[in-house]
Amino acid sequence: MPDPDPPKPAGLEATLRLARGEFTLDVELSCPPGITCVMGPSGSGKSTILALVAGLAVPDLGRIVLGDQVWLDREKGIAVPTHKRHLAYVFQGLALFPHMTATHNVMYGMSRDKPRAERMERARELLAKVGVGHLGSRRPRTFSGGEAQRVALARAIARSPQLVLLDEPFSALDRDLRKQLVDLVRSLVAELGVPLVHVTHSVAEARMLGDQIIRIEKGKIVARGKASDVLANVTSLDE
Repeated sequence: MPDPDPPKPAGLEATLRLARGEFTLDVELSCPPGITCVMGPSGSGKSTILALVAGLAVPDLGRIVLGDQVWLDREKGIAVPTHKRHLAYVFQGLALFPHMTATHNVMYGMSRDKPRAERMERARELLAKVGVGHLGSRRPRTFSGGEAQRVALARAIARSPQLVLLDEPFSALDRDLRKQLVDLVRSLVAELGVPLVHVTHSVAEARMLGDQIIRIEKGKIVARGKASDVLANVTSLDE
């Protein structure tokens, strides 16, 4: 018998509506494997989208599907909790555990089904993959900004996630370091073959990173497509 076809990489489909005071978020997302950059001014709803997709907040109306997995369906009363959504979320503040070494921070994201020695070896491999293998026994207070970002990325991919969410994790870095990490993220996503949704204020970063660009203003999507189309005449999100 011929070998079965490999599973098709799962895309993210989400319809989200949330009203809070004078602000209303009303969006439909379609994010295939690869990198989708979500851009917009402060307060436009970018981080809210990530929180809803991750299950850290619940929309008034909506549906979230990753491949054939229904994570949320408000009409049917389905709401899979965050810890059962196979995703990785890197916050702007990174949220590394200050009392843990780099190795133990990365191990924290792994399944406890595997022996500890195996998890430790895998953590060391991931740290080496992102270029900070020398940090294994050190704690976050000794990391530079770029080193902390790399450890956070290693911890994120340690979960073998089916979806990766990044909430402006590179915003405090200088241009050269940001470029290095953008290149690293692109290579990691290509290896994982999963959707990555990246919130950013940086037009240059979105041009370098995004396979798809979604621009959002006041809770609504105002443009979507390739960077060459969506950002053709854009130099700043505050224009």
